[in-house]
Amino acid sequence: MRIFLVIFFLIVGVGHAQEVLVEGHVFDEKSKSVPYANISFLKTLKGTSSDEKGYFYIDVPESYLERDVHISALGFKDTIMPAKVISENKKIYLKEGSFELEEVVVSHSLGDSQVLNPISSYSIKSGFSSAETPWVLALYFPNIGAAKKYLERITIYVQQNGKFKRESSKFRLRLYDVDKKTRKPNHDLIRKSIILESSKTEDFVSIDLSSMGIRIPEEGIYVGLEWLFLPYNWYTNTYKHAITNKKVIEDRFAPTFAAVYQKNQKFKTMVYGMGEWSDFSIKAPGNNENLIPAISLKMSKKR
Repeated sequence: MRIFLVIFFLIVGVGHAQEVLVEGHVFDEKSKSVPYANISFLKTLKGTSSDEKGYFYIDVPESYLERDVHISALGFKDTIMPAKVISENKKIYLKEGSFELEEVVVSHSLGDSQVLNPISSYSIKSGFSSAETPWVLALYFPNIGAAKKYLERITIYVQQNGKFKRESSKFRLRLYDVDKKTRKPNHDLIRKSIILESSKTEDFVSIDLSSMGIRIPEEGIYVGLEWLFLPYNWYTNTYKHAITNKKVIEDRFAPTFAAVYQKNQKFKTMVYGMGEWSDFSIKAPGNNENLIPAISLKMSKKR
């Protein structure tokens, strides 16, 4: 039986409170638009993303104007601002984050390719979808052995959803090194924003990264999948409430990332939302297998 998991940790009831429109633009310090920034109202499940031109909008209960908002974007420092300030000024300015990455030139003498977490279609058992606020779902890949290894290709598997009517959906690929103390995702390994599209006609998205010369850190690497809360990705899901039996209509955002069970306990899953990383662990019934995102990583060793 296949199941779908909706990523969320906290639900705050809002009843029938009057809603207000909060809109604006996200800029860097040079007043250049910042696309695909994620904007979340803290201690709620309400959030959105800026579009290609840095514009965002969201309807929220009027009481949310008294809350703080968390803004995150690739290459910039996380920022927390009062919602009321954003509503009045309609502008968010982000500061660039520090970025240190050893320059690597990959020669043509790479070989001995290896695939971590190989996926077959029959092994896919469920999927991860997202509702209400943006998240990053990240899978840890260990670096075993002393040889220098470089990223060659990443393949992400998705599940088709009949309720999503567009031909494709967009998401962002993130790559992180590992914090030596906490073992959580730490710094972005690339500053470039890699936006991928999943198609209704394909069950996977694959990207060749060999030309970027990305060396896998000794502590391993996290591959992150970031939902973008854009109108382009939006659809609705309808179901009956388990207690009241009333019809519930909720907003959802594509894509649905496929999931598999993995026996190797080193493949760790974490979720980033509203400013912090949290463990995400689901065990298979009756055994010690973990449910993890269906992501395969192909790497090459330098000869």
